[in-house]
Amino acid sequence: MSNKLIVNTDITEGKINKNIYGHFAEHLGRGIYEGLWVGEDSSIPNIKGIRKDVLDALKKLNIPVLRWPGGCFADEYHWKDGVGPREQRKRMVNTHWGGVVENNHFGTHEFMLLCDLLETEPYICGNVGSGSVQEMSEWVEYMTFDGESPMANWRKENGKEDPWKLTYFGVGNENWGCGGNMRPEYYADLYRRYQTYVRNYGDNQIYRIAGGANVDDFHWTEVLMREAHHLMDGLSLHYYVHPGGFENKGQAVDFSEEEWDITMQKTMYMEELIRKHGTIMDKYDPEKRIGMIIDEWGAWYDVEPGTNPGFLYQQNTIRDAVVAGVHFNIFHDHCDRVQMANIAQMVNVIQAMILTEGDKMILTPTYHVFELYKVHQNAEKLSLNVRTDTIIENDQTYPTVSATASKAQDGTINISLCNLDKDARTPVDIDLRGIEVKEISGRILTANEMNAKNTFEQPENVVPEKFTSYSQEGNTLQVELPSKSVLVLTIK
Repeated sequence: MSNKLIVNTDITEGKINKNIYGHFAEHLGRGIYEGLWVGEDSSIPNIKGIRKDVLDALKKLNIPVLRWPGGCFADEYHWKDGVGPREQRKRMVNTHWGGVVENNHFGTHEFMLLCDLLETEPYICGNVGSGSVQEMSEWVEYMTFDGESPMANWRKENGKEDPWKLTYFGVGNENWGCGGNMRPEYYADLYRRYQTYVRNYGDNQIYRIAGGANVDDFHWTEVLMREAHHLMDGLSLHYYVHPGGFENKGQAVDFSEEEWDITMQKTMYMEELIRKHGTIMDKYDPEKRIGMIIDEWGAWYDVEPGTNPGFLYQQNTIRDAVVAGVHFNIFHDHCDRVQMANIAQMVNVIQAMILTEGDKMILTPTYHVFELYKVHQNAEKLSLNVRTDTIIENDQTYPTVSATASKAQDGTINISLCNLDKDARTPVDIDLRGIEVKEISGRILTANEMNAKNTFEQPENVVPEKFTSYSQEGNTLQVELPSKSVLVLTIK
């Protein structure tokens, strides 16, 4: 069978929420400290303590929303420890991630500054696991109340006269596991209680996100929707791609061809998870008012040899670029339900955009996919029919080609294609219907080796290039898609 796309450019199927391109920054390893925050006294150039080279690179991604402070860390984080004069802030032990001492120098004010500099919306995750209702309520008051109150007055004393705008607030994280080992029935009751005190002050309206399921725990989704759907705006879902399973995840760079195949098959599993959890949500929310919030996703491997196992530092290859592109294509397919996604994580942790080493910084292949795909943010998803060959190798089955298409506000058509085949070039016929093609351009991310990566010695080993391997006859394109590649075609 040949690989063919039929793109109906005059039929739209909903808006692709820009928040699908969200990020996640947890107090974990070198993600915050060294990655985003170096402090105002650092010799590394910074803006009020926030690392400037990382900031400048992240700005180019048009990041719409950033989740913080965790993750597992969120349910041991007590926000009052992270405000006020830095030298007076409490030091704590990060029990989840490496047992290191956290000095709380990066707290609420620093995070909100980072969001301001990135022009991104903050998504705060509150502490249900070890925190009180009062603590969560007072955090919201501290951040959003415009008037006289103990928390608002404290915020003003700490240098912020006007409240922040805060839309997204998560009530706990992974409460089925590191956030308290709770049963869904118990968490549902706690969610109902805690969210009551996540108040809207003035004209600030909070989008409340309930802690959702781990991978295929459909019972959790059933219970949360049954017991609390009328009190939530979003429900989270977490899924990581582990080629070797959670205990022995596999190497980030020195992986086998079989591990490539397992990775691609497990990436495609996201489609089934969204569909099945979405079906349960549809039963209680047929109008799709509640967003599915996939606020942790990505490829998670064993740490790099010689690094702290609690820091979750891993390299990033062309395999991860394909993983990211396929995920986005799947999210687009379900844009009626998936309203946010937050890759784990932003810098130096798991499937990061950026890796740092002292004052040096490199952009990963995953970074480049985010940059290529930003054209889809808030665009209209186009009707797309995909016929593709199936790859069957090492007992794994997955499609050769994954695709998506959207129409930007100015009428520009953007088509993204991922070739999951690690070995072979793949010809793809694209039939564009409902448009007169005037101009075509393309950019592609690919590599010769399946474990190609960027390093501090070779930072531009895997970078986007101009794409010209296509021919055109009227409204039909014949594209030669290199193996292991991510392509974006722009058509006017």
